[in-house]
Amino acid sequence: MDAVFKALADPTRRRLLDELFRDDGQTLGALEARFAMTRFAVMKHLKQLEAAGLVVTRRRGREKLHFLNPVPIRLVHDRWVSKYAEPWAAGLGDLKSRLENPMEKVFEIYIRTTPERVWEAITDPEIRSKYNFGARVVSDWTEGSRFEMGAPGAAGPLGEGKNLEVDPPRRLVQSMVALWSDDVRNEGATRITWEIEQVADSCRLTVTHDELRDGAHEELYGGWPMILSGLKTWLETGELLTTPGSLMYGGQ
Repeated sequence: MDAVFKALADPTRRRLLDELFRDDGQTLGALEARFAMTRFAVMKHLKQLEAAGLVVTRRRGREKLHFLNPVPIRLVHDRWVSKYAEPWAAGLGDLKSRLENPMEKVFEIYIRTTPERVWEAITDPEIRSKYNFGARVVSDWTEGSRFEMGAPGAAGPLGEGKNLEVDPPRRLVQSMVALWSDDVRNEGATRITWEIEQVADSCRLTVTHDELRDGAHEELYGGWPMILSGLKTWLETGELLTTPGSLMYGGQ
């Protein structure tokens, strides 16, 4: 977490995050044009944001795109802020909302565990319910098969879709229709890609939620920071998050 605090301490790096909040997925050239500094200076700031996990990059052809990753902000909230002052927690929740915009969303987190355990946590209904708002996802996890998301305490199905790619324990690509509210149901199908990579004694989990229309309802993708924070907490400590909404459908 030291890298996150250090990255956020610099006003230029905070402005870079603001620019990615305004227009996610920008190239270095596009970001450079908004600052009165050299390309090299902007690149150095972006490298520090990447090192802190606040920015994730993706190659698209010859271009390197930069995406804002709000998961570290969520982890700061879960570990420190909510323990000390509720007004701070509310303020950081507002910041989380500001950092997310309705475009392709890329979330990245490091978890001290194995790829096999991450895969199990994604595909096992009981484990999934411990960090996914209490919801279970049921499927036979074969390519082309269907999956359903639901919970005993929910009024009806929470989601459904198709497994497009299944490559355990490395990659899972799904097409999903969210059903937990009229707002998200009207958005239609979107795509979710889970990518798991071993990094020393840990795993890097990257979740990409794309095929979102411009102006898509934030409820469709805004829960990912809390879900991934809960996944990390469960795998590393065996404990559940108790933040508001983290077990929305649990224990009912």
